[in-house]
Amino acid sequence: MSAAPTVRFVRPADFDQWLPLWDGYNEFYGRVGETALPAEITRATWARFFDAYEPVHALVAEIDGRLVGLTHYLFHRSTTMLGPTCYLQDLFTSAAARGRGIGKALIEGVYEQARAAGVTRVYWQTHETNQTAMRLYDQLADRSGFVVYRGRL
Repeated sequence: MSAAPTVRFVRPADFDQWLPLWDGYNEFYGRVGETALPAEITRATWARFFDAYEPVHALVAEIDGRLVGLTHYLFHRSTTMLGPTCYLQDLFTSAAARGRGIGKALIEGVYEQARAAGVTRVYWQTHETNQTAMRLYDQLADRSGFVVYRGRL
């Protein structure tokens, strides 16, 4: 891998290269083995990228014809803004491609899509133990100071 990454929208033909990245992302967050996402969630997630009525989008990073990273993001309304906001939900770079600017390129790709959609804010969250990623995130965005809570229903 010698070339700079190309960031582009995911294509239906990318599934076989996207899936290992998606699986790696989920494994990083402990969703593997007995806690793995059901296949129906993966299929639905993939289908949403190509459904014009869905607000969920995907970009991939490609080097020399191989996918090396992914990001998924969505636009939604907010009670504190008139226009929509963008939530960068998933970001992952293959282990072999880390340290090559893939994560930064993917985040900047989401920024570009948000600007094109008239969005003025992109936000995301990461686990507090993800210190490596946080060093990058601290260069590209401000920490909000908010703590995330989840209620299981």
